[in-house]
Amino acid sequence: MKVYDADHIRNVALVGHQGSGKTMLAEAMLLDTGAIKRMGTIEEGNTISDYHPSEKERGMSVFASLLHVEYQGNKLNVIDTPGYPDFTGEVAASLHVVDSALFVINASEGVQVGTELAWRAAVKESTPSMFVLNQLDKENTDFRDLVEQIQDRFGRGATVVQLPVAGGSRSIIDVLVMKQIVFDENGHMTMSEIDAEFAEEADKLHNELVENIAENDESLMELYFEKGTLSEEEMRVGLREAMIRHELFPIFLTSATENIGIARLMEFVGNVCPTPNQMPEAKTVGGGSIKPDSSGEPVAFIYHTMAEAHVGDYSFFRIHSGTLSAGLDLVNAHTGANERLGQLYAINGHDRDPVDKMYAGDLGALVKLKNSHTNDTLHKKGSEIEMEEIEFPSPTYKTAATSAREGEEDKLAQGLHQLHEEDPSLTITHDPHLHQMVLGAQGEMQLEIARYRLKNRFGVDIEYSRPKVAYLETVQARARSKYRHKKQTGGAGQFADIKMLIEPLDGDFVPPDDIKIRGEHTEHTGWGAKIHFIDGIVGGVIDMRRFFGAIQKGVIEACAKGPVAGYPVGDVRVVIFDGAMHAVDSNEAAFKSAARACFQDAFRSASPVLLEPIYDVEVLFPDSYTGDVMGDMNTRRARIQGMESEGVFQKILAQVPEAELYRYSTSLRSMTQGRGLHRSTFTRYEAMPRHVQDDVVKEHEKEMEAH
Repeated sequence: MKVYDADHIRNVALVGHQGSGKTMLAEAMLLDTGAIKRMGTIEEGNTISDYHPSEKERGMSVFASLLHVEYQGNKLNVIDTPGYPDFTGEVAASLHVVDSALFVINASEGVQVGTELAWRAAVKESTPSMFVLNQLDKENTDFRDLVEQIQDRFGRGATVVQLPVAGGSRSIIDVLVMKQIVFDENGHMTMSEIDAEFAEEADKLHNELVENIAENDESLMELYFEKGTLSEEEMRVGLREAMIRHELFPIFLTSATENIGIARLMEFVGNVCPTPNQMPEAKTVGGGSIKPDSSGEPVAFIYHTMAEAHVGDYSFFRIHSGTLSAGLDLVNAHTGANERLGQLYAINGHDRDPVDKMYAGDLGALVKLKNSHTNDTLHKKGSEIEMEEIEFPSPTYKTAATSAREGEEDKLAQGLHQLHEEDPSLTITHDPHLHQMVLGAQGEMQLEIARYRLKNRFGVDIEYSRPKVAYLETVQARARSKYRHKKQTGGAGQFADIKMLIEPLDGDFVPPDDIKIRGEHTEHTGWGAKIHFIDGIVGGVIDMRRFFGAIQKGVIEACAKGPVAGYPVGDVRVVIFDGAMHAVDSNEAAFKSAARACFQDAFRSASPVLLEPIYDVEVLFPDSYTGDVMGDMNTRRARIQGMESEGVFQKILAQVPEAELYRYSTSLRSMTQGRGLHRSTFTRYEAMPRHVQDDVVKEHEKEMEAH
């Protein structure tokens, strides 16, 4: 195929809620440009972009799929993204490398949660955006109500470019070119003058469009005042610049399954949506930037990795500078590993077209890179350029994971590592203190896809269960204890005598009158807590130069498995203020044992308490579900911090214990018919209510009895 430069490339992502018609819109683009002979369907599982077995089985997009069409002298790279909320990581990655986002909205459903999620990602990336109202030919659609919804939620910058002609006429009025467009059954468009009955509304919308464009550009405003209007070309330029500044968002109409509006949409993308050269320069690590110059040094960013059966790993990339070709030697900026590029491909879903080279601004794929994955930058040896990474969403759902069969732990770990390389939004953490592996995801569907891929690619079964919560134990008061460790087994024995004070680590130490500070040390534990040790020994009753280290080890061992319920101990202060030793029988082992036992005794006397992790939770949902969401929050021991409106949505801010968030994403979707979403961020530990602590302690006692 032809090789395109940055002036003739448009990189766009189709984003929006599940079921909005993104995949069928992509099919219609491929059909209209001759890339395919007939459109596939979701029901038959034969669309170009949804080609993975897991997508065909579920009848939904799971992975972002790269496509391309050639239209009117331009190459349009199109990424069809999944709309289900569990796969927002795919959306984030796609928006990081495209230059425009097409928000596809099901006209009969309106603005939904998937639209909201994608909008947040587009705002974060400052991606020029437009709205495509799909399936307006269906019953129960109201164009003007839908426009009002969009403007209420996303601002008055959403501006009408097209309006429908009623009656199933396969006709659209375009107020940018001020023509009525009729589409035949093959998608071909014919432009004519606007029917008289629509002329007044078209004139009104045209003038609004002109004014909106002029308002966002001083030079165009001057032209507008001078001429009273703007030419079509001036409007195109002004609209493009306003899209780049995220000030205007054109509204277009399509019916993908009927092939209505597709050709005009592609024409607009080619004429108005920005080229890579027209976008602000891409940011690099360290605050620099890089322009898409095909004659510059080669720099490519890997935004997606996907393993294909019988092929290997596909690495999907955007070229930020230079020209790529097979055999080119580059370096991974993250690892320093050398990579020799193999065959380059222009991708249409499962199909791939080999190309000799690709220029800056283009999207494509490579096969079998050895040491490079998602978020890696490839550059010329000696260069220090590294592109800013994709910011993947934090997990909203956590589950403990184990292999279903003994002996497959390594196999499972290898498989999960590979899945994380492909999709960094699937996180894996190991907690050695709780003896569990925890997967973090956006929801249960993402985890089911992981289960499916582990089974079919690696031959390993995974089991999910409720994860243990990383509670901490601490004290609320000051307490003293003493302990004498004495063993005599013939010959040398063991002797150590310790007096200890412990208290919460919540300020400076105010010593009692009988304690003098001789030295101090803060130990940072493997579970993130601090233990502040104070040497208060006077008179040499314990040789602290010999035994202070052993005492610390004994205390830390005791802290690793707390006396209340076996959880690690949080921040505490430990003061060794008296004791005794024996000239012969005292050794490090004796003082370590004495310190461990003394600490446990003191801990139990210092008003011990369990601490639980608390999360800041933001919940977004349609207003009609407020009562259900609030009622559910009350059952989760939530403390509501505030409530506010966000367009057509309500937003609740709350603080919720981690233990109460298990499967919350599933519950929220159920009670809001899939239209609610939430984000959670760890904020702090705090003491749990006594009745909850009692339940946790009882559960710990049962586990100890079982073992």
